[in-house]
Amino acid sequence: MKRLISAFAVAATALAAVAPTTSACADDSGRVAAGIAGGFLGGLLLGGALAPRPVYPPDAPPPPPPPYGPPPPGYVDYGPGPDGPPPPERCTWTRGQPIWDDAYGVWRRPRVQVCD
Repeated sequence: MKRLISAFAVAATALAAVAPTTSACADDSGRVAAGIAGGFLGGLLLGGALAPRPVYPPDAPPPPPPPYGPPPPGYVDYGPGPDGPPPPERCTWTRGQPIWDDAYGVWRRPRVQVCD
């Protein structure tokens, strides 16, 4: 990012140095502007071609998974109850009680989750 900003600063400085001198000569047919644009684009292409590429590690197998061990301290697994696992909890979304919204001056009905 610093390189890009400095490149724009250099280009702006060069353009500011050339701009006053080219405005006096009206019969250049755009050759100066074409030269500046061509030099800038050529510099971009050459800089992109010569820029260092990121180095990636060689293809290696992924590391093995960590060995299985006991759960961390504080974890308690009670397992299923005496009658088996509890039934899954069923939850639905419904509209709640109306609430007055002072900001907009309207009644709002928020969504509320109801579980059996």
